[in-house]
Amino acid sequence: MEILEILKIILLGIIEGITEWLPISSTGHMILFERLSEELFPLTTLSDAFMDMFEYVIQLAAMLAVVLIFWKRIFPLDVRTNAHSNTAEQGKKIQLIWKNDVLALWLKVILACVPALLALVIDSLFSNLSATMETAVIASALIVYGVAFIIIETFHKTDGKIQEISQLSYKYAFFIGCAQVLAAIPGTSRSGITILAALLLGVSRTTAAEFTFFLAIPTMVGSSAYKVLKFFLNGNAMSASEVGYLLIGSAVAFAVSIFVVKFLMDFVKKHDFKVFGWYRIGLGIVVLLSLL
Repeated sequence: MEILEILKIILLGIIEGITEWLPISSTGHMILFERLSEELFPLTTLSDAFMDMFEYVIQLAAMLAVVLIFWKRIFPLDVRTNAHSNTAEQGKKIQLIWKNDVLALWLKVILACVPALLALVIDSLFSNLSATMETAVIASALIVYGVAFIIIETFHKTDGKIQEISQLSYKYAFFIGCAQVLAAIPGTSRSGITILAALLLGVSRTTAAEFTFFLAIPTMVGSSAYKVLKFFLNGNAMSASEVGYLLIGSAVAFAVSIFVVKFLMDFVKKHDFKVFGWYRIGLGIVVLLSLL
């Protein structure tokens, strides 16, 4: 393994772990970093096909952080050990009890993920853009949704009437899922667009963030599986070094995601999302100026 390649892989893992959960567009940051790194330290040993697959697999690693943190909230079975006795024997009996509230949560998540299938169509529309046009789209999306965050939070005086996911209706869950389709546009942010949709529906910031995290689980599993399958079906193969890069990037993305998810959950309990809106606008302007 080359030192520069390892450094780039680590940086990509850090960027993924941070930007996947903050509403600032992980895809946009990854693409912009790729463009910048190619100018500063171009790498020739990693193929475009591998890097495309790599970026989706480390998303899956980042998602595992959510599974770990919220395991008790999302695991649908309650394992109980009850003591029982009679004249013949004494012992313990293990019972598996379905959690109805968690089952309802997953039904809402699945329903919200159905519209995301349309994202594949939108993604294909942006797959053949030139580098300049793609950069312009990223910058525009960063600015547009940054402004949207500031406007919505300006009028979002209270922290929403829907304080728990259990209060979120199936209709609202589906609406949030429809908004997720727009995440296929580079620079939009999957977490950002779903949080915006939730805020518009009167969902509290904490609940909006939590539901966005849970939506990421099936979304990232599906997209990562699709990219890995596509990688191998196209006749590609990974070298021992590339396997190592994949493990390093995944480990970094997972570790960083642990801290970022906890940070965001603590942050939204005391602050709004305006700071992320201003960040998006500032970054978008810088990117547009770079095109000039």
